[in-house]
Amino acid sequence: MTRWQRLRKYELPIAMPVIVSGVRTSAVMIIGTATLAALIGAGGLGSFILLGIDRNNNDLILISAISSAVLALLFNWGIGWLEHRSLRTMLAALVALVVALTGSFVPQMVASWQHRETIVIAGKLGPEPEILMNMYAQLIEHDTDLATEVKPNFGKTTFVYEALKRGDVDIYPEFTGTITESLLETAPERSTDPATVYQQARDGILAQDDLVLLKPMAFQDTYAVAVTKDYAQQYGLSTISDLAKVQDSAVAGFTLEFNDRDDGGRGLKSLYGLDLTVKTMEPSLRYQAIAEGDVQIVDAYSTDAEISQYGLTVLEDDKQLFPPYQGAPLMKESLLKEHPELEATLNKLAGKITDDEMSRMNYEVKVEGKAAADVARDYLTQAGLLG
Repeated sequence: MTRWQRLRKYELPIAMPVIVSGVRTSAVMIIGTATLAALIGAGGLGSFILLGIDRNNNDLILISAISSAVLALLFNWGIGWLEHRSLRTMLAALVALVVALTGSFVPQMVASWQHRETIVIAGKLGPEPEILMNMYAQLIEHDTDLATEVKPNFGKTTFVYEALKRGDVDIYPEFTGTITESLLETAPERSTDPATVYQQARDGILAQDDLVLLKPMAFQDTYAVAVTKDYAQQYGLSTISDLAKVQDSAVAGFTLEFNDRDDGGRGLKSLYGLDLTVKTMEPSLRYQAIAEGDVQIVDAYSTDAEISQYGLTVLEDDKQLFPPYQGAPLMKESLLKEHPELEATLNKLAGKITDDEMSRMNYEVKVEGKAAADVARDYLTQAGLLG
């Protein structure tokens, strides 16, 4: 008997149940952990979990968790059924799986063959970046022959920024203060003048990374520190400096990003001299925590819908820790050279969208559950930017 005959008649049939069992266990584990891919902008069912956490919507979290569990059980059952089938059946199933996976890439391949180029627009976590990126997409498709693909909740600042430099995405909305405080290797001289900060961000990011920051919008989504109205009245808190009265007893709920920034948690220590007990948590969880009394102080963005939703008081930044944060499209210089029409199109938003308008739109998406694309279209239509 030859080696091939021994392998085919005896060794493979004996080993195949064990091999398939290992494949089944691995498949179930991969499906169960694949939701984590959403944290790096890979999409999938994990996107619903991130969206549910961000919007404090347990229904979205359950949809993703249950769907993932059902998918894992189906694969477990299917591979378990193959475990006791013949080698020919197993090979046929493998071929069918490869064909199905290959077929799933056909739409992308067809799109790449089409003449119309696609601009990928990404956004950080939260409703505000999702609204802005949909505005960019709708303006581009209205004014140019370019197609767009939006990738909401793509990740936090550093991840989206690195994805833009790599070319994984083409455009994303960034804030002037974030560039000067976090993205520039050499931080410019601190300023509280919005025009100066924009110029520093624009010139610095172009020289450092060949990235172009277009003209900013009017609203300033600056960092803020907030407490409940009752807590502010109880301890007489109106400014961030007043937190010195409660720093020995209060617990602060800060996002990990804010807590590690010079214009965030570290700045509260160095500039204000505050030594707060801090719990780091995801953005939406900090609002739930302050509403339930688990923390007494939270960081916020000045246009957050939760400020009015939870009746919070924003403390005055009396020592001007937080620089201006105006939103503007950030893209590669090479993209703008290839498609110069993008500048005029996206600059239609320059100087538009007030703080109140942005806060209202965030509320519509976050609290009322409206689609970000619909809210973006409504604003652009009312502002006369879509024709």
